[in-house]
Amino acid sequence: MAAQKKPAPAKGETVSLARNRKAFHDYEIVEKLEAGLELRGTEVKSVREGRASLVGAWAHVDKDADEVWLDNATIQPYEYGNLHNHVATRMRRLLLHRREILRLRAFTERKGNTLVPLELYLKRGRVKLLLGVCRGKTEFDKRETIKRREDDRAARRVIAAHLKR
Repeated sequence: MAAQKKPAPAKGETVSLARNRKAFHDYEIVEKLEAGLELRGTEVKSVREGRASLVGAWAHVDKDADEVWLDNATIQPYEYGNLHNHVATRMRRLLLHRREILRLRAFTERKGNTLVPLELYLKRGRVKLLLGVCRGKTEFDKRETIKRREDDRAARRVIAAHLKR
Protein backbone atom coordinates (compact mmCIF):
# COMPACT_ATOMS: atom_id res chain seq x y z
CA MET A 1 0.00 0.00 0.00
CA ALA A 2 1.51 3.35 -1.08
CA ALA A 3 1.75 6.33 1.28
CA GLN A 4 -0.90 8.95 0.63
CA LYS A 5 0.27 12.36 -0.52
CA LYS A 6 -0.83 15.46 1.36
CA PRO A 7 -3.26 17.67 -0.53
CA ALA A 8 -1.72 20.74 -2.13
CA PRO A 9 -2.17 23.92 -0.08
CA ALA A 10 -4.77 26.44 -1.21
CA LYS A 11 -3.55 29.41 -3.24
CA GLY A 12 -1.86 32.01 -1.03
CA GLU A 13 -1.74 29.64 1.98
CA THR A 14 1.50 29.18 3.89
CA VAL A 15 2.76 25.73 4.85
CA SER A 16 5.00 25.43 7.93
CA LEU A 17 8.11 23.29 7.34
CA ALA A 18 10.13 23.80 10.54
CA ARG A 19 9.62 25.69 13.80
CA ASN A 20 12.00 26.86 16.53
CA ARG A 21 9.66 26.45 19.52
CA LYS A 22 12.42 26.93 22.07
CA ALA A 23 12.99 30.48 20.81
CA PHE A 24 9.57 31.55 22.12
CA HIS A 25 10.59 30.30 25.58
CA ASP A 26 14.13 31.71 25.67
CA TYR A 27 13.55 35.12 24.02
CA GLU A 28 11.18 38.04 24.16
CA ILE A 29 10.24 38.65 20.53
CA VAL A 30 10.21 42.37 19.80
CA GLU A 31 9.43 42.15 16.09
CA LYS A 32 8.92 39.51 13.39
CA LEU A 33 10.30 39.88 9.89
CA GLU A 34 9.87 37.74 6.76
CA ALA A 35 13.03 36.98 4.79
CA GLY A 36 13.74 34.97 1.68
CA LEU A 37 16.42 32.28 1.75
CA GLU A 38 19.15 31.71 -0.81
CA LEU A 39 19.10 27.93 -1.24
CA ARG A 40 20.61 25.40 -3.64
CA GLY A 41 18.39 23.01 -5.60
CA THR A 42 18.83 19.97 -3.38
CA GLU A 43 18.25 22.13 -0.29
CA VAL A 44 14.85 23.22 -1.57
CA LYS A 45 13.83 19.61 -2.26
CA SER A 46 14.99 18.50 1.19
CA VAL A 47 13.18 21.38 2.93
CA ARG A 48 9.96 20.57 1.06
CA GLU A 49 10.22 17.02 2.44
CA GLY A 50 10.36 18.51 5.95
CA ARG A 51 13.98 17.62 6.63
CA ALA A 52 15.01 20.98 8.10
CA SER A 53 15.67 22.05 11.69
CA LEU A 54 16.09 25.52 13.21
CA VAL A 55 17.12 24.27 16.67
CA GLY A 56 20.29 26.08 17.71
CA ALA A 57 20.25 28.35 14.65
CA TRP A 58 20.85 32.09 14.72
CA ALA A 59 21.23 34.95 12.27
CA HIS A 60 23.79 37.74 12.15
CA VAL A 61 24.45 40.88 10.12
CA ASP A 62 27.73 40.99 8.19
CA LYS A 63 28.85 44.58 8.76
CA ASP A 64 31.28 44.71 5.82
CA ALA A 65 28.95 43.46 3.08
CA ASP A 66 25.55 44.61 4.45
CA GLU A 67 24.20 41.05 4.33
CA VAL A 68 22.29 38.92 6.83
CA TRP A 69 23.31 35.27 7.23
CA LEU A 70 21.55 32.29 8.78
CA ASP A 71 24.01 30.13 10.67
CA ASN A 72 23.77 26.60 12.11
CA ALA A 73 20.38 25.77 10.56
CA THR A 74 20.33 22.13 9.54
CA ILE A 75 18.94 21.00 6.19
CA GLN A 76 19.59 17.29 5.76
CA PRO A 77 21.08 16.16 2.42
CA TYR A 78 18.53 15.26 -0.24
CA GLU A 79 18.05 11.52 -0.47
CA TYR A 80 18.44 11.40 -4.27
CA GLY A 81 21.00 14.20 -4.56
CA ASN A 82 24.13 12.02 -5.10
CA LEU A 83 27.26 14.10 -5.84
CA HIS A 84 25.28 17.35 -6.24
CA ASN A 85 24.16 17.34 -2.60
CA HIS A 86 24.72 20.25 -0.22
CA VAL A 87 26.47 20.57 3.15
CA ALA A 88 23.89 20.18 5.95
CA THR A 89 24.88 23.13 8.17
CA ARG A 90 26.38 25.72 5.83
CA MET A 91 25.73 29.44 6.25
CA ARG A 92 22.81 30.62 4.11
CA ARG A 93 22.21 34.19 2.99
CA LEU A 94 18.91 35.83 3.89
CA LEU A 95 17.28 38.00 1.27
CA LEU A 96 16.17 41.34 2.72
CA HIS A 97 15.84 44.94 1.56
CA ARG A 98 18.78 47.22 2.37
CA ARG A 99 16.75 49.40 4.76
CA GLU A 100 15.71 46.28 6.69
CA ILE A 101 19.32 45.15 6.92
CA LEU A 102 20.44 48.55 8.23
CA ARG A 103 17.64 48.56 10.81
CA LEU A 104 18.60 45.02 11.93
CA ARG A 105 22.25 46.03 12.22
CA ALA A 106 21.35 48.99 14.45
CA PHE A 107 19.20 46.73 16.62
CA THR A 108 21.79 43.97 17.05
CA GLU A 109 24.53 46.43 17.98
CA ARG A 110 22.64 47.17 21.21
CA LYS A 111 23.55 44.87 24.09
CA GLY A 112 21.31 41.83 24.70
CA ASN A 113 19.62 41.86 21.28
CA THR A 114 19.84 39.11 18.69
CA LEU A 115 18.24 37.68 15.55
CA VAL A 116 16.62 34.27 15.95
CA PRO A 117 14.94 32.20 13.21
CA LEU A 118 11.42 31.30 14.33
CA GLU A 119 9.84 29.38 11.46
CA LEU A 120 10.64 28.05 7.99
CA TYR A 121 7.64 27.93 5.65
CA LEU A 122 6.46 27.82 2.05
CA LYS A 123 4.67 30.86 0.68
CA ARG A 124 3.52 30.81 -2.95
CA GLY A 125 6.03 28.04 -3.69
CA ARG A 126 9.01 29.87 -2.18
CA VAL A 127 10.85 28.99 1.03
CA LYS A 128 10.63 31.86 3.53
CA LEU A 129 12.05 32.37 7.02
CA LEU A 130 10.28 34.17 9.85
CA LEU A 131 13.07 36.02 11.62
CA GLY A 132 12.53 37.21 15.18
CA VAL A 133 14.17 40.38 16.40
CA CYS A 134 14.66 39.25 20.02
CA ARG A 135 15.85 40.21 23.45
CA GLY A 136 17.03 37.48 25.82
CA LYS A 137 14.80 36.55 28.75
CA THR A 138 16.11 36.16 32.27
CA GLU A 139 15.06 33.22 34.45
CA PHE A 140 12.59 35.50 36.25
CA ASP A 141 10.96 36.51 32.94
CA LYS A 142 10.56 32.85 31.97
CA ARG A 143 8.85 32.05 35.28
CA GLU A 144 6.60 35.10 34.87
CA THR A 145 5.55 33.92 31.38
CA ILE A 146 4.72 30.44 32.69
CA LYS A 147 2.71 31.89 35.60
CA ARG A 148 0.72 34.17 33.25
CA ARG A 149 -0.01 31.23 30.92
CA GLU A 150 -1.22 29.06 33.83
CA ASP A 151 -3.42 31.90 35.16
CA ASP A 152 -4.99 32.37 31.71
CA ARG A 153 -5.62 28.64 31.43
CA ALA A 154 -7.28 28.56 34.89
CA ALA A 155 -9.48 31.55 33.98
CA ARG A 156 -10.59 29.87 30.75
CA ARG A 157 -11.41 26.71 32.72
CA VAL A 158 -13.58 28.67 35.19
CA ILE A 159 -15.39 30.47 32.34
CA ALA A 160 -16.01 27.18 30.51
CA ALA A 161 -17.39 25.55 33.68
CA HIS A 162 -19.64 28.55 34.28
CA LEU A 163 -20.98 28.48 30.70
CA LYS A 164 -21.84 24.76 30.94
CA ARG A 165 -24.35 25.43 33.76
